[in-house]
Amino acid sequence: MAVLPPLEKLDVDGAVREAADKVDGHTRASFLRRAGVGAGAVVGSSAFLGALPSIAGASTKVAKSDVAILNYALTLEYLEAAFYAEAVSEGRFGGNVGKFAKIVKAHEAAHVAFLKSALGSAAVAKPKFDFKGTTSDEAKFKATAQVLEDTGVAAYLGQVGNIKSPKILLVAGSILPIEARHAGWIRDINGVPGAPKAFEGAKSMNQILSAVKGTGFIVS
Repeated sequence: MAVLPPLEKLDVDGAVREAADKVDGHTRASFLRRAGVGAGAVVGSSAFLGALPSIAGASTKVAKSDVAILNYALTLEYLEAAFYAEAVSEGRFGGNVGKFAKIVKAHEAAHVAFLKSALGSAAVAKPKFDFKGTTSDEAKFKATAQVLEDTGVAAYLGQVGNIKSPKILLVAGSILPIEARHAGWIRDINGVPGAPKAFEGAKSMNQILSAVKGTGFIVS
């Protein structure tokens, strides 16, 4: 299997850090210090949309830290959704790899649509991407997908304890297990253990920010 450049090579060009900066100073310092970041298409259903108040609504009081966390998640979902959409368009992979790419593409697009709907005008803009050939070469695609899915699980897990609103926590909690299933699925495709240990470690926003900071996947 081709060895993919580590996710540390990504360059988010400040998009995720901008989300973090929307948190007030005390809370931002706290949740950056503490933590260790898709449901299927159903996550965009009226049931889930009804569970989460629109952040854009004037009458809705949502903690700034929750807005920042959702924008942080949205930026990562933008990345994943664009990666899989391009892979389906350019890679045209067959068999289990093709099935995985198409299904996960739909999941990640649903995550993006849901988070944007929840955030309304507070949503961060979608960056532009350059995946550097990893979406058209099957070996590189499989390796990249594993890195992205493992990172997504660790990132969501790292923020669940920081979310103040129970409704927002419910929604984030509905996305996390789907990301974990994606991670297990691509690991099975890659011939590596899907659940190599009994417990999963979280990653802090600082760790993820560092991880999405260098390769040029996100170019603007």
